[in-house]
Amino acid sequence: QVQLVESGGGLVQPGGSRRLSCAASETFTSIYVVAWYRQAPGKQRELVASITNGGSTNYADAVKGRFTISRDNAKSTVDLQMNSLKPEDTAVYYCYTDATYYSRGRRTYWGQGTQVTVSS
Repeated sequence: QVQLVESGGGLVQPGGSRRLSCAASETFTSIYVVAWYRQAPGKQRELVASITNGGSTNYADAVKGRFTISRDNAKSTVDLQMNSLKPEDTAVYYCYTDATYYSRGRRTYWGQGTQVTVSS
């Protein structure tokens, strides 16, 4: 099975920046869509940002202009650059991929999540 491992979470002060990275255990040769979701305490999981194979991006209104999603097929990584962080950005962030993996064809996977805490 392919595993997605998120990293880069932790404690950051308001106004600070953080870069999350999602690494797949197997190379994805092409991407249909990859995304970052988040779930704050007591709230539903929500889409933060997504990007298609063609490079089209979609961002939640709450993060638009502050977050940037990127992906690298060759490195099998999906990153989320988070700037101007606010306390309300505190959540567990999850990586999601819908991609073609070597010898597997098209598959979808979720990462285990990484905690981001924005607090002074």
